[in-house]
Amino acid sequence: MKKLILFELRKVFSKRLALIALIGIILFSALLSFSTFQNKYAFDQNIGKGTGKTAVEIDKEIAAKYEGILTDEKVQQMMSDFAPTSPTSDLHGLSAIYVYQNAMQSAAFSRFSDKEGNWNGLSVSDVFGNEEIKIGYVDGWLSTSRNMVRVFIALALAVIIMLAPIFSGEYEGVDNIILTSKYGKTKCATAKVVAGIITAILTTTLIAAFNLLLAFVFYGTEGLDCSILFAPSDYVEAFIPFNITCGTLLKYQILLAFTCTLSVTGITLFLSAISKNQIVALVAAMAIFLFPVLLPITEVNPLFRLVGLLPIYHVLAISLLSVEQMSNGMLYAIWAIPAALLFLGVGAGISRRVFAKHQVL
Repeated sequence: MKKLILFELRKVFSKRLALIALIGIILFSALLSFSTFQNKYAFDQNIGKGTGKTAVEIDKEIAAKYEGILTDEKVQQMMSDFAPTSPTSDLHGLSAIYVYQNAMQSAAFSRFSDKEGNWNGLSVSDVFGNEEIKIGYVDGWLSTSRNMVRVFIALALAVIIMLAPIFSGEYEGVDNIILTSKYGKTKCATAKVVAGIITAILTTTLIAAFNLLLAFVFYGTEGLDCSILFAPSDYVEAFIPFNITCGTLLKYQILLAFTCTLSVTGITLFLSAISKNQIVALVAAMAIFLFPVLLPITEVNPLFRLVGLLPIYHVLAISLLSVEQMSNGMLYAIWAIPAALLFLGVGAGISRRVFAKHQVL
């Protein structure tokens, strides 16, 4: 069985389209991370301004000044330090809430500023309730989280490309040999299923590890223990209504990447087994994966608790992580695990049976 699985894995990774897809995701990850890093901008009246590495260093220096538990005193200090009073920080008629100087200023002004850049009268408890908010340099990790949404969508599509031919590719005449061999209807079909699962796990591990490595290189480790709630205004991660850290966010996001690719594996194996043509299996799997985002169902709709467990929403992690927090402290997104096992179990079981019972001409 081990030799059969290795044989199927070699077939998967030796296909030119599969290699192009995998290399493409790695290059896409590198390009996205590098361009995000290079486009960083930060300004401070006392430190200066810069882009790329300089901007990250400025943001880290500013964050170090205020890091720790967010208090009303720190809010007042930030409102004073970042007040748009100099010519270089003139608002030019814009609302101060949306003006960006640096990551910490943006996080403070988006919650505690009026249109003129003055304190709006709100306290920390008014904005965050009784939550204890730890602040620091979160910009780099939130950028990583945002980039990984795009990367993991591409990863799911790559897994579909790699696995679509796993059964359907044999229906072009090779099935006559496989299904009439000694183990054709038992071990060969099982080996294909196992190889598909291993492919999904290996590629997801590789891509997740590569993106985390890039983040460590560009941004260091600062901020992993800080709350996502005190984030710059342009991050949708701040809409997750729970006081979790950047580290916890990334753990959930990577977990959901695995549940997505495993769910997609089950769907693709099933479609590959019932399709006589590789292109049909490929297009059908991609359509099923992407279609749910076209449904007019928002996160506040009760039906989203079910729709949100479909694979596409696993990688659109912010939507699923925003649903609710359960009594044990876990987020609703944890239900993606049994959902993935259901997709994988049903898809793998049916595909194996369909291929084994395929009538050889």
